[in-house]
Amino acid sequence: MHIPHGTLPLLADYFSVILIDILLAGDNALVIAMTVRVLSKPQRRIAITFGAGAAVLLRVILTIGAARLLSIEFLKLLGGAFVIWIAVKVLADASSPPPAAPDRGSFLKVIWLIVFADITMSLDNVLAVAGAAKGSTPLIIFGLGLSIPFVVFSSNLIAVLMDRYPAILYLGAAILGKVGGEMMSTDPFITRTLHPSAGMIYAVEGLAIVSILVIGRLLCRGRSHPKAADRDQLVR
Repeated sequence: MHIPHGTLPLLADYFSVILIDILLAGDNALVIAMTVRVLSKPQRRIAITFGAGAAVLLRVILTIGAARLLSIEFLKLLGGAFVIWIAVKVLADASSPPPAAPDRGSFLKVIWLIVFADITMSLDNVLAVAGAAKGSTPLIIFGLGLSIPFVVFSSNLIAVLMDRYPAILYLGAAILGKVGGEMMSTDPFITRTLHPSAGMIYAVEGLAIVSILVIGRLLCRGRSHPKAADRDQLVR
């Protein structure tokens, strides 16, 4: 069977893009799953789909200048801090079950958080896809569009597991701490001014993980104690 010239390299490029999507979708799915936990189960799928879809559209636009994204100072620094904030917030809310019917404002806020977190965490992903696509716009769109079902499926699965096994929240928070710490310590401004070594980056990641777990746990207890006090007051 005759294979047209150039078909095999093209198939190899598509395979590379698919493999990149599978390998790099995990962090994004995790932060999205933790973000939508404040929504009811029926609204989670809608928020994940809309949020991931909007983020992918922005990724397609940003991929044109993908090589410049990683050189923008303070972008990864702010993005890493934002990821750490999400992890702390989720742990702080861990003592309260997801509401049955959150208001519309919460729903829109979650979508915005998904888009912002996904974009800031996807800089390396965008650059990897752009490199594998070798400048081919159709291949770039294919690769980034393909990430939607991966992220949507993974986010829904992780969210369900967190509901069933709350301890996963702490594991997820620790992973986000590592991601956020790595993003902040590899920001172009930090690398230009401090020249962090691999050991320093690991130390920042460890500090971020410990800070998230400790602060999140303290805030979680602080929110649960007033409720107990209110019950005691009612008994009296």
